[in-house]
Amino acid sequence: MNRIGIDEAGRGPVIGPLVVAGVSLDKETADKFKIAGVKDSKLLSIKRIFLLERLIVENSSGYMVEEISPASIDSRFEDGTNLNFLELDRMINIANKLLGETVIIDCPSSNTKKIKAFLTKKILGKELIVENYADKNFVEVSAASIVAKALREREVAAIKKELEYDFGSGYPSDPRTIKFLKIIKENGLILEEKYKKHIRGTWATFKNLENRNLHDFL
Repeated sequence: MNRIGIDEAGRGPVIGPLVVAGVSLDKETADKFKIAGVKDSKLLSIKRIFLLERLIVENSSGYMVEEISPASIDSRFEDGTNLNFLELDRMINIANKLLGETVIIDCPSSNTKKIKAFLTKKILGKELIVENYADKNFVEVSAASIVAKALREREVAAIKKELEYDFGSGYPSDPRTIKFLKIIKENGLILEEKYKKHIRGTWATFKNLENRNLHDFL
């Protein structure tokens, strides 16, 4: 029997995509992954993440990734969809396509009962486990978190190369990220497609730049 783990990376950043990943594992492979050190990607160095990603991709029964672009995240208001359900749509697609009798999802909301009830109508013929912190409790979800994180890290590296600027992690808590946003905004570059396509313009972090001075980030 196979179990599918599903998780995301990049929910909170103001720059770059949100990546949702799913990994299908049989019990024997899942046990091997535990021994190899597969665990929540937040507990691993980036070097270790890339090493384990290769192990996962080469030995799982199947894996799948879906990206949600900043433009899709920003347009969710027009579509009447909140971020949770934008993410859940990708999770549903992955769950229905990968091999597995059980689907384990790291829930994007604290209301796990509501989310499970919603998913039960969309993911048919499979047992569902929907929990907070599933990436810490199930190796299948840990594997998915590693695959998602590895892809997002590569995407962020590619964006930095394209823009020729190291803006750090892309998260609002990173001073380098905020400094970069402030610089391109004050220099009138923010509406250029080259920059705009990578930035979540509806994020409060981005909107609040209007109320802050550049020297706040230097």
